[in-house]
Amino acid sequence: MKYQFAVQKTATPKPKPDPDTLKFGKTFTDHMFIMDYETGKGWHDGRIVPYGPLMLDPAAAVLHYGQEMFEGLKAYKTPDGRVLLFRPYMNAARTNRTNERMCIPAIDEELFVEAIRAVVNVDRDWIPDKPGTSLYIRPFIFADEAFLGVHAANHYKFVIILSPVGPYYEKGFSATSIYVEEEYVRAAPGGTGYAKVGGNYAGSLKAQTKANAMGCEQVLWLDAIERSYVEEIGTSNAFFVIGDEIITAPLTGTILPGVTRDSVIALLEKWGMQVSQRRLRIEDVIKAAGDGTLREIFATGTAAVISPVGKLVYKNSDITIREGKVGPLATRLYETLYGIQTGKIADDMGWTVAV
Repeated sequence: MKYQFAVQKTATPKPKPDPDTLKFGKTFTDHMFIMDYETGKGWHDGRIVPYGPLMLDPAAAVLHYGQEMFEGLKAYKTPDGRVLLFRPYMNAARTNRTNERMCIPAIDEELFVEAIRAVVNVDRDWIPDKPGTSLYIRPFIFADEAFLGVHAANHYKFVIILSPVGPYYEKGFSATSIYVEEEYVRAAPGGTGYAKVGGNYAGSLKAQTKANAMGCEQVLWLDAIERSYVEEIGTSNAFFVIGDEIITAPLTGTILPGVTRDSVIALLEKWGMQVSQRRLRIEDVIKAAGDGTLREIFATGTAAVISPVGKLVYKNSDITIREGKVGPLATRLYETLYGIQTGKIADDMGWTVAV
């Protein structure tokens, strides 16, 4: 390893959770990674310490001006006991794209991955191996310099916490219901849609509340200008199978360039399928549902991997897809990706990195 980090082991290890009752993002491991940045000194003092509260000055810039970013990836335990990360260098590259947009200092991508490997290795006994479970990894950076004034900070913290998780949705790999949002928007051209920042998610809560009230798990966002073109589904990228074409929104700055999205596109192309990154109107989706050419809708993301969609709620009408059942393409993609992630399928794409 190019980088070495000090390790302070906890004196009070916590009991491991029951893998049969794991919720997503509710339980955290014994340790976390912390590193500091100071203008003129750069990133320094990377260390692994017991998990615990962070000390913040009340004037910390992140609390007043929201200068922060975060990432999300997973570690999986293979049947032979190895621990695999899934495409961590893509998360490292995306971190620096977000950092550039948020005026946060870049971080060496090898440092980013080595820090993840180090803290996961310390807490590797926390990785569950029951089907559908994994260790969720949350790296994040925030401005902790104390000042009041709108300008980029000079001091930051890079932190990584770990959480053993079960399925993102309580029902696991099953069809979800999606509410099509027409009033609010997630991101506009020139904004932070492509960056992984908390403000994108805070601004989505109002629509998510509406979706939940309609009995839906997630929101399908439309574009900010015309409220016509489909963009993302909640925390995931969206795919629509119409006829023989598989369509997903292009990366034009308003949607997140998902790691799972990129992986799905690569698999579809490898399988010889017609996948298009183009704009698609919601009315064309509804029309395809009506004439029978809409074969599947699914979402892709780190948390759930593949989320099939069984129903859209649009303009107070319910549009059912595949009678509310999971489609064959979503199933094939999920089984392939999860198989590669857990080492049950040979990784001929070069995507996994051992801890």
